[in-house]
Amino acid sequence: MEMLVIELDKKEEIPLYEQIYEQIRIDITEGKLPIGMKLPSKRKLGEFLAVSQTTIEQAYAQLLAEGFISSIPRKGFYVQAIEELAYVEPTYQPSKSSLTKEKCVTIDFSPGDIDMDSFPFALWRKYAKEVIDESSKSLLLLGDPHGDLEIRREIARYLYHSRGVDCTPEQIIIGSGTEQLMPLVIRLLGEHATYAIEDPGYPLTHHVFFHNDRQAIPIKVDEEGIDVQALQQAEANVVYVTPSHQFPTGTVLSAARRTALLNWASSHEDHFIIEDDYDSEFRYAGRPIPALQGMDKGDNVIYLSTFSKSLMPSLRIAYMVLPQVLLKRYREAFIHYSSTVPRLDQHILAGFMADGHFSRHLNKMRKTYRRKLHTLTEALLPYAPRVSFSGEEAGMHIIVTVHTTLSEEKLSQKATEAGIRIYGLNKYRTSPVDQEPSFLIGFGGLSTETIKTAIEKLMAVWSIKKECRQSRT
Repeated sequence: MEMLVIELDKKEEIPLYEQIYEQIRIDITEGKLPIGMKLPSKRKLGEFLAVSQTTIEQAYAQLLAEGFISSIPRKGFYVQAIEELAYVEPTYQPSKSSLTKEKCVTIDFSPGDIDMDSFPFALWRKYAKEVIDESSKSLLLLGDPHGDLEIRREIARYLYHSRGVDCTPEQIIIGSGTEQLMPLVIRLLGEHATYAIEDPGYPLTHHVFFHNDRQAIPIKVDEEGIDVQALQQAEANVVYVTPSHQFPTGTVLSAARRTALLNWASSHEDHFIIEDDYDSEFRYAGRPIPALQGMDKGDNVIYLSTFSKSLMPSLRIAYMVLPQVLLKRYREAFIHYSSTVPRLDQHILAGFMADGHFSRHLNKMRKTYRRKLHTLTEALLPYAPRVSFSGEEAGMHIIVTVHTTLSEEKLSQKATEAGIRIYGLNKYRTSPVDQEPSFLIGFGGLSTETIKTAIEKLMAVWSIKKECRQSRT
């Protein structure tokens, strides 16, 4: 582990932690700090730069939040792969000499994008007009802190019929995103809770645990989902999982592991499962995977979901279903809180759902995304066996693995230089692994025509030629 060369100007108005953050960020972006490199501990770097440990902690926290570094409990901080990340505006305006030119992105395989052309603007406008009216002036006042009953009632009905989630409207808490609800869950479960997380997994959730000073133990994910046996051996009492469509690998938690996971949760009264059902609406093969919450007999599952994929990311409406054992504790802990979602938005969505438009929209989008998925897999098949893919049963992205001697970092660099933004699987791990390069290829925000040309361009950049012409029926 090398000490970092950082020049600080203590006479500048720019805070010291921002100066440290910016210089480390630039060194990572320019490749001066190699991927996987361990950074100095907060104490050692603080002593070396003659600044407080708190200053270093603030700088590391910002780098961690933006995905430039990762944290492994009791081990330290490591440089992450950043070629595939979107450009992040610096906290303060750097000098001209520190600015780096970014290649214009012409193709973005983001797993989080949606099909904007298919959004029902006319219907949404109709419900918005009905709500934004003088007859609804009571909605200008604060409503139920858990969310208005109208939207919670519709969500409870939808969850029961579509996901098998058995709950009352009183158990549902509305929030402005998973990242807003998760800190509430963390506070609810207490400062002594230790968390297990999927590895690879959802980076934002990992950051939430870190920023709330909670220990998070990575548990490996294989073709059957999270390794429950490893979880049983870990010193964790809460586990965060995406069982119906694991993010990012796309695997489904097997029936045997579902049972084992629920048994683990029910073995102790302070064991809980946080089930993030982020895109369960979009499954294209077989029957929908039932939610763990509906199988739970011990009242140990906290269920989370959102409308970001099913409707739009900007709506900022998510929700959680608390088990009865935690509901009373929640009311007492957050008695002075108000709902973070505007009541007007809540009632627009409630009306949209009550009249059946949400279900019809989902049916339409399943067909749209299934068609895009078929186009994507058909575009990839001619490049087999050099390229393979998995996770095509559900969701809005697949995992593409390239069978090559080149590294994931090198392939990412080639794509970036060609204006193609891709997302390497190592980005979602607590620490990179040395194996065949794999990438998340999102198709939700791309048209079917763009998907075909985008894959051809990506394969050309990687110097992979078509080797077969078979078509899958």
